[in-house]
Amino acid sequence: MSSLPSCPQFNSEYTDEDGSQFVCPECNHEWSRTEVEAVDEKRVWKDAFGNELNNGDSVSVIKDLKVKGSSSVVKVGTKVKNIRLIEGDHDIDCKFDGFGSMQLKSEFVKKA
Repeated sequence: MSSLPSCPQFNSEYTDEDGSQFVCPECNHEWSRTEVEAVDEKRVWKDAFGNELNNGDSVSVIKDLKVKGSSSVVKVGTKVKNIRLIEGDHDIDCKFDGFGSMQLKSEFVKKA
């Protein structure tokens, strides 16, 4: 079995190496080693204290947070259950009782 990666477009196992590039002989797709390494890296979300966060975790807010477009504030210690991790600047999608759906930055929460 080959140690070369499968084609990301065609998923062909018959990958050829051409210098610093990989080539799929079935669809002629070319890609670089850096693209393969970027796919292999998995994003890890961490809270303010370095604990790893996962989908479905419960977290607590560690700082009073102003709600954009409102005069309301999410108070320190507010717990949120069943978070969903997303890509982007605000990387936690959740629902607060009384506020509704909201996105938070992981740097302002701690794992409960």
